Amino acid sequence: MVTLFPFYRRIAGLIVCMLISSQLLVPPVRAALVSTSQSIQQAESEATRNRLKAMLGREDIAQRLINWGVDPNEARARVDTLNEAELAVLSDHLDSMPAGRGALEVIIISLLIVFLVLLFTDIAGYTDVFPFVK
Repeated sequence: MVTLFPFYRRIAGLIVCMLISSQLLVPPVRAALVSTSQSIQQAESEATRNRLKAMLGREDIAQRLINWGVDPNEARARVDTLNEAELAVLSDHLDSMPAGRGALEVIIISLLIVFLVLLFTDIAGYTDVFPFVK
């Protein structure tokens, strides 16, 4: 038992040194309150960045950028470096642009979906809309 005492003392000293050195290497943490508006603004800017990156990831947009002489990877990197004001201006500009689909296409697709739903419910016997379905 007497021979183990120096061994335990060395291990205890080693553990104490490790604990002290781990506390010295960790930087101090500073906590502050974050306002709701800051939190919402940060979430909106992240959503805008993600939306822009998704748009730049589309093949047709990447091809158009290449035709203009812009590398799509550089454009994605530029989106990461935009500040809040630039993101807001770009987001407003994108929201004001036309969506790309005409109203006629939407109406035709909607009518086709309604027709198919009524047809299938008529075939299943839930409705009696079409006389040609028996």
